Amino acid sequence: MARTRRPVVAGWFTDDTVPEAEFRLLGTRCTACASVFFPREDDWCRNPGCPGGGELAEVPLSPRGRVWSYTDGRYRPPAPYVSDPDAPWEPYTLVAVELAAEAMVVLGQAAPGVSTADLAVGTEVEVVPGVLNEDEEHVWTAWNWRPVARGVREERS
Repeated sequence: MARTRRPVVAGWFTDDTVPEAEFRLLGTRCTACASVFFPREDDWCRNPGCPGGGELAEVPLSPRGRVWSYTDGRYRPPAPYVSDPDAPWEPYTLVAVELAAEAMVVLGQAAPGVSTADLAVGTEVEVVPGVLNEDEEHVWTAWNWRPVARGVREERS
């Protein structure tokens, strides 16, 4: 039986079946003050200095940014976090990425195989499709950050 691919949060990123070079996080931009939001905001501008009267339009965020901070999760979090105590704990790496064009920092997991040893503050990274979890019925999709291959200088748009 084929499992259904489902985004962890609908509307936060493009479909993960698009070519990897086209995968993007999706935010919203206020047409009145040009503020960009992620997670997206669909009801009202969160900028307290906004003059108002604008609309919120969906915008793809920059595909690349620079590591602002990072850490690893090597242990199962304590209560009230809920997890299956019988499932093996898989360490993971969290990355906070600064998107200069949007003037924001976005948090996400590093791509599989990327550890804290592969990162440094300022490292250029790119967003790629990822899988957060799988069960018998679903593949829960998300986004990951991975270092840009050395020597790769062309910008994806």
